[in-house]
Order: sequence, then C-alpha cells, then structure tokens
Amino acid sequence: MSNTAELLKGAAELFPDEVVTQAHVRHLDLPGGAGRFALITLDNGFDHTKPTTFGPASLANLDAALDQVEKEAAEGEIVGVGLTGKPFIFAVGADLKGVELLKERDDALAIGQGGHAVFRRLSDLGVPTFAYYNGAAMGGGVEVGLHCTYRTVSQAVPAFGLPEVFLGLVPGWGGCALLPNLIGADKAVSIIIENSLNQNRQIKGPQVYELGIADALFEGADFLEQSLRWTASVLKGEIEVVRPEIDRGEAWDQAVDRGRQVADGKVHGAAPAAYRALDIVAAAKSGDLGAGFDAEDEALADLIMGGELRSGIYSFNLVQKRAKRPAGAPDKSLARPVTKVGVVGAGLMASQLAMLFARRLEVPVVLTDIDQERVDKGVGYVHEEIDKLLLKGRINQDKANRLKALVTGSLDKATAFADADFVIEAVFEEMGLKQRIFAEVEAVVPEHAILATNTSSLSITEMASQLNHPERVVGFHFFNPVAVLPLLEIVRAERTDDASLATAFAVAKSLKKTAVLVKDAPAFVVNRVLTRFLGEVLRSIDEGTPVEVADRALAPLGLPMSPIVLLELVGPAVAHHVSETLHAAFPDRFGVSENLGRIVEAGKRNLYVYDSGKPELDPEVEALFQTGDTVLTEEQVRERALDAIAQEVRLMLDEGVVAEAQDVDLCLITGAGWPFHLGGITPYLDREGVSERATGRRFLEPGVASVPA
Repeated sequence: MSNTAELLKGAAELFPDEVVTQAHVRHLDLPGGAGRFALITLDNGFDHTKPTTFGPASLANLDAALDQVEKEAAEGEIVGVGLTGKPFIFAVGADLKGVELLKERDDALAIGQGGHAVFRRLSDLGVPTFAYYNGAAMGGGVEVGLHCTYRTVSQAVPAFGLPEVFLGLVPGWGGCALLPNLIGADKAVSIIIENSLNQNRQIKGPQVYELGIADALFEGADFLEQSLRWTASVLKGEIEVVRPEIDRGEAWDQAVDRGRQVADGKVHGAAPAAYRALDIVAAAKSGDLGAGFDAEDEALADLIMGGELRSGIYSFNLVQKRAKRPAGAPDKSLARPVTKVGVVGAGLMASQLAMLFARRLEVPVVLTDIDQERVDKGVGYVHEEIDKLLLKGRINQDKANRLKALVTGSLDKATAFADADFVIEAVFEEMGLKQRIFAEVEAVVPEHAILATNTSSLSITEMASQLNHPERVVGFHFFNPVAVLPLLEIVRAERTDDASLATAFAVAKSLKKTAVLVKDAPAFVVNRVLTRFLGEVLRSIDEGTPVEVADRALAPLGLPMSPIVLLELVGPAVAHHVSETLHAAFPDRFGVSENLGRIVEAGKRNLYVYDSGKPELDPEVEALFQTGDTVLTEEQVRERALDAIAQEVRLMLDEGVVAEAQDVDLCLITGAGWPFHLGGITPYLDREGVSERATGRRFLEPGVASVPA
C-alpha cells in the first residue's frame, strides 16, 4: 500500500459518513485517429442537488483510477487522460462535514497532504491530462483541474471559484501555488481573496476562459464532444495552446499588496485565512511548486485547528441549511396564494419593497400614499430600478415592460386593495399612525388578506389590538438595503394564526429571503443586539472616551463597519427612536444618549467629515457634545460592548425571542452582515470567554463551531 493510500485510509476512518465520489474510467477513440483516450468521470451517484465532493474515500477512489491510467500510459495504451463530472457538476471541493470532525493537527495535515498527493499525479502521468469543467466547480474541484496540462470550460458553468478564504481556509490543494503561476498574481488575488471576501462571489464559464484559467470555451449542449475534438487537435499538434508570459517582477508584489489592502478592508486583520493565502501567493513567485504545496499543507493544518474556520463552517451551515428550514415555521400546506400585493407608503423603503415583490412574485403591486406626488415618486423609483436591471443585461426589454406594468400607484385604498391578498405597510415608526392605517386597510381588503408590518421595533400585538381580525397581522421586517440583505424577521404577534404565518413564510421564500421566526418582543433580534452594542459605545463617548477611540474598539472583530459608520448608515434619528423604544421596555439596560439626541435635534445626519480623506469628527457635532471625564481604552470599550451583547443574547434566548442561539447568529449574518469567521456572534463570545464571564455559561456545546474536545 502506498503512503498516499495509507494516509487516505486513516483519514477515511475518521469520517465514516462521507458521501463517496466514484472515479469511473472509460476508454474511447479520439476523433481523427488521434488515439485511445481514458476519461475519468467524478460522480457520487446523486443528482445535481447533491454536488460531488472530495472526502478521504473519494480521494482514494481517484487515486485508484490514476493507478490504472498511469499503468496504461506507461504501457503505451493511451495517449491522454481526461477528467470531467456528472451532469451540471464538475466537483465542489473538500467535504466540509469531514473537516468539522477533526480533533488533531496531524489529521488536519493529512487532509492537505492527501489531496496534494492525489492531484499532483495528474501532472506526472507521462501523458497529457485534460480537465473538462462541465459544470459547477469550487475549491478542490477547481484545483484538481489546475494540476492538469490543459483545461476546457463550458459556457453553461454557473459557478466557479475558490471560496476557501470566505470560510476561513486557504485553497490548499494547489490553488495558492498553481493559480498565480497560470494566470498571474493579480488575477489570482482577485479570485482567491477579493471574490471570496465579497460574499463568496463566483464567476461563470466565459470568465473562466477570459481569465486564462481554461484554454478553450465550448457551448454547454455538446460540451464534452467539442472538448474531445479539441483534445484530439491538441494531441495531433493541429492546435498549439499558447499562454501569456507571467510577470514575476514588481507586478507580483503589487498584486499581493493589493490583496492585503482588500483583506484589511474586509476583515481588518481579524481572521487569518486571507493573510495566510497571500503569504503562499507571495512565495509562489519563485515558481517552486513543491515548496508552495508544503506551505499550503501547513496553512490548512493550522487553520483547520483554529476557531475561525469552525465558525466559518458553522455560519455556512446556518445559511445553507438552517435558513432553508426555519425553526418554528408552520406547515407550508396552510399557506394561501398571493396574487396581488398592496404597499402602504411610497417612500424609499416602501418603493424598495414594491420593487422586490414585483420582481420575485411577478404579481400586480399597488402603492398608496397621502398625495399623488409621493405615489408618482414611488412608482417612478421602481421603474428606474427596472431600467437599471435592463441596462445591466439582467433582464430583457420584454421582461422590463412586464414588470413596469405590474407596479401602479393609487390614492384610494378601497379600490387599490379590494382584491389584494397581502398588504404591507412601510410608514413612519409611530404606533397611532400604524394602528390607523391598519384599521383603514382592514375595512377594504378581502377576509383572507394578510396585513403585514415592516416595523423595526414596535409591538405588533399592540398594532393589531384594535382590529376585528388581529389574527391576520404579522411582522415582516426587512433590512436596508432590501435588495442586498437577505434577512426577513417574521414576527408572530399574540393572536397571529398559523395560516397567516405560513403565508408569510411562503411569501418570504418566493422573495428569496432568509426568514427567521421571531417573538413579538421590542426590536426583535438584530436591532435589539445592535442597539445594545451601539448603546455601550455611545455611553463610553458620553462619559468622556474620545469618539475615535470608542469607534476603533470593535475593529479586532472585523465587523463590516465601525459603530459610528453604522450609526450614520441607520441614521441618527432612527437609531435614537429605537433606543427610546428599548429604553421604555428595558430601562436598566438600554440608555438614551443625550448627545445623540442633540445631534438629531440639530438635524445632523453624519458625525464624521472626510475633508482630509480619513474620517474626522465634524466640528459642529463636537460642539454639541457634553461629556464626562471618564476616559476608557479601546480594550475597555470592547469588553463592555461584548459583555452587553452576551447578556442581551442570553436574555433573548431566555425570553424565547428565537428558538436557539443559532437563530441569533443567522440573523446577524444575514441581517447585519456580521462575518462568517465570528459565526454570527455566539461562537466568538464562547471562544473569547465572554459568554462565561458575562452570563456564566457558553451559548453552544463544545465542538459546535469549535474544535471538538
């Protein structure tokens, strides 16, 4: 038994539940008398909904197939070897379920070494090797092809990328060493670092070819046939593949520096994966692949045993799995059809909602407001957004015309909503106003219609309390910008019935949103956590800590923006209003900052000016501030803010605001853009000892989002 086989056998024993990929070898005669050819197809026996992955037993199967074709090549029986996948899927990389189970660094090291040992054989077979990227390829699926001599790609490939850094790993089976040596450091940095940290952005087949990763691009319909014809021409010398010279001078170093700037901008040094990947790319400049592969092995082993990766996998599972089966949602068979939507209000939020409903549900959407000018402005906004989609080539002219025709405006709720199945209000956060609107709407809509509110902090039970049918009122809280943030907090008020709730979840699914069931409690989940955390930062400023010190305090977490920038994004007036709502509910924990009140009163929307290119406190805002003389350090502000978050999350779980800590994390990832490497927040609080310090216990069992004991 070879060393590789022993290594993989040991790893397979640690991972008994692997969905095993087979590597089927078949032989065919290439067109034009080019010779006998071996084609290896990667297939796990399931359809495209269960993509092919590489666990240890799968790698062992590919290794065995390579034993066979290596022997055939040595004996002169074949002229080349091809590698392809099952329909729609090439391969999507390492099996992460196996990575979660690893407890020892040596086992983690073996995963890296095992992948390299198998994949490297493709470049050492003695005959040319060809990867045919026929479908989705990610991570190890991309890397196995990089070890081949040549590559073709289908125009129909919907997703191709190296998502490892996004999860907390490095492309560790050749990606960091091979890709920059194939297409140059700058393009490689874009794929390994930039795309990965931009919410795991993928590229499509044509881009794979344009970037020089693939040597030829063919239509999806007869992709394999065309690829084999091309292969025959290459082997016969009729086609010569010429690749551009790689710039190994200053351009390489500049690309790595650019990667570091991207990483600093996204994770602020808080997660190690991007920096480890860049170190390997930097070293790959010499072209020494052996050293590069060894560095990938070491980086993989270190990262697999680190908390960030475990949190990254936990986050990935929340977004991919838990999000698709919301905890506590009623049976979907209770949901009623929605064939027309009404939107009360025509401001920016209401207009964004109208756009989303029209585009995703493709049903008539009607906006109402208090005067024609506002209605026209709201409908106009939707039409402009549709035109933008048309300009970007996301929809065609026919689709644009149809979508525009679906969105209309009216001043008369009675005619507008008479046949609406779902009406959502998005007006100013004032209880009396919302109650009055719901009373007006209830009087004119059909009996089965759902009344939804986009409130961010008010009690939905109170909002519905004066209606004849409070059972059909449901909270439907979106996050701004609506088109970007996936979260939808669906709130069950005291009297909401199952049919209304099931309809809300069905609509959320059609809108392609991540729906989380939330109890009717002040500010629900995301705004409650953010307001508590922001409140502690503002309190430290009010007491005398300089604004820039307090604002930098959370930088080590790698959050998408600093507290003050978040405050500016939300808007001081909205933040102040939510803090007043929460102060009324929980006066001992939620304060109201008098300085923030003064900013709102003065009509200031921003605290910073950027005259020098970097953020500085606006002198006009500074003049409004009245502060004490208690000056905290960044560490003290951070400790105070994290303790507050931990306390608040524990209280929310005790109150049953959501089913489990996982739902809080899912909300923060999808509604506030909190990073995967934090696991939302509770894995980080556990990892840093904050949970036990602030609440006396962990949120998650050891081994969940952490290395098993």
